[in-house]
Amino acid sequence: MDVDSWRWGLAYDQWVTLPVTGSRPPARYKHAAAVVDQKLYIVGGSRNGRYLSDVQVLNLTNFSWSALKLQMNPGVENSEGNGGLVEAFPPIAGHSMVKWDKKLILLGGNLKGSSDRTLVLAVHCIDLETDTWSVMETSGKVPIACAGHSATLFGSKIIMFGGEDSSRRLINDIHVLDLETLTWDLVETKQTPPAPRFDHTAAMHADHYLLVFGGCSHSSFFSDLHVLDFHTMEWSQPQIQGDLATPRAGHAGITIDENWYIVGGGDNKNGCPETIVLNMSKLSWLALTSVKQREPLASEGISISLATIDEDKYLVAFGGYNGKYNNEVFIMRPKPRDSSRPKIFQSPAAAAAAASVTAAYALAKTEKLDFAIIEDGVSKGREEKHSQPNGTIELEALREEKAKLELTLSEVHGESSKLKQEIDEVNSTHAELSKEFQSVQGQLIAERSRCFKLEAQIAELQKMLESMQSIENEVQLLREQKSALEKHMEDASSVEKQAPGGVWRWIAGGNN
Repeated sequence: MDVDSWRWGLAYDQWVTLPVTGSRPPARYKHAAAVVDQKLYIVGGSRNGRYLSDVQVLNLTNFSWSALKLQMNPGVENSEGNGGLVEAFPPIAGHSMVKWDKKLILLGGNLKGSSDRTLVLAVHCIDLETDTWSVMETSGKVPIACAGHSATLFGSKIIMFGGEDSSRRLINDIHVLDLETLTWDLVETKQTPPAPRFDHTAAMHADHYLLVFGGCSHSSFFSDLHVLDFHTMEWSQPQIQGDLATPRAGHAGITIDENWYIVGGGDNKNGCPETIVLNMSKLSWLALTSVKQREPLASEGISISLATIDEDKYLVAFGGYNGKYNNEVFIMRPKPRDSSRPKIFQSPAAAAAAASVTAAYALAKTEKLDFAIIEDGVSKGREEKHSQPNGTIELEALREEKAKLELTLSEVHGESSKLKQEIDEVNSTHAELSKEFQSVQGQLIAERSRCFKLEAQIAELQKMLESMQSIENEVQLLREQKSALEKHMEDASSVEKQAPGGVWRWIAGGNN
């Protein structure tokens, strides 16, 4: 197969099945994937309720699969903590993974044998230069063990958000792991954070903002976009333009310049067939392409990676579940898109401040322009005064014009103050609405929980009613039997009364 000619024949923004060779890895979902040196690494995952521990490698230069055999680093203990050495990488699913130099850093996930609900988050490292793995000993404010979280690399730090712990408690905290010191820190944020969730995606934009999209709770699926400003540590939920992004969880995302590509996901009923892209500078969604409802690309627990081959960039998707487990590989050649300067995401407070600064700048510019016009007019008036006999009249006219401009300037000042007041009122209303929304959302969750309990009680009552109906039928049958028995006894008594003497009379009659 001529790989180069096949690759150059790819159309922009269209997924195609990769013609791989060799034995394909077992189908799976909730795995992790990354591309290093033109090789796609697939680590772990889940299939039929069983966690996988293998590492599969797809060579993107010849499209062939192989399995990577890892050796443990000396001193690695097994998950039971009894001091025994581990010979294979532990089975894992629902974890996150980032590429750091020639290493793959895995955070959290569901680990086989880790049933202790107080366990802290495990961090594993796969060294691709030595084909070894190890557990990274971290310190500081280590997060609790969880799965379904997001992990985003920013320099030498990993930013972790959300997830679900072993007690099914949902999380919306921000933890940061410094890979150089292996220390964790819990970040304190301001404003309203995203609702606790898992199986979402996150991305960094302009080395300044963390974007969080989608995910789910135990009762809802989300399509919202939240932004954390790392300069002010404030959360905001900006207005989004463009195509509609449907609620989803278990999707995958990857960024190229200003564009964030999202593929797959679903709501436990239907998969999301469309691949969408968010222009992070313009905050606009675009539905890029779509597949059929039951195609592998419309799967939950799918992965997407970015590969660079001969300076060209490609998206590579693998795995997922949409009624069946998948192990096909899909590739897309994204069309180069606008890479304009990053837009500043603003919290309500920052937006108000920026609006005030803009108004002040416009006012100062107006004042400068007005006074320039006045000074120019005065200068011309002076010239005309020396050249014309009616210069005094012209000067008076300029003074009147100056007075009018000063009045206009005063009106601009008043309008600016009014706009600033309106901005403050809008910010106050936004804050109140955000609090009310959170309160209503909490009430809705509580009502849903109460509905579930009521449904369970109704089901129990229905069972009791069915049982009572059966008992009533038996009682009715007994009543009928009793009535028949009483009637029989009455008939027997009547016969006895009609024949006095009974048996003895019959015997006596026979002797006669």
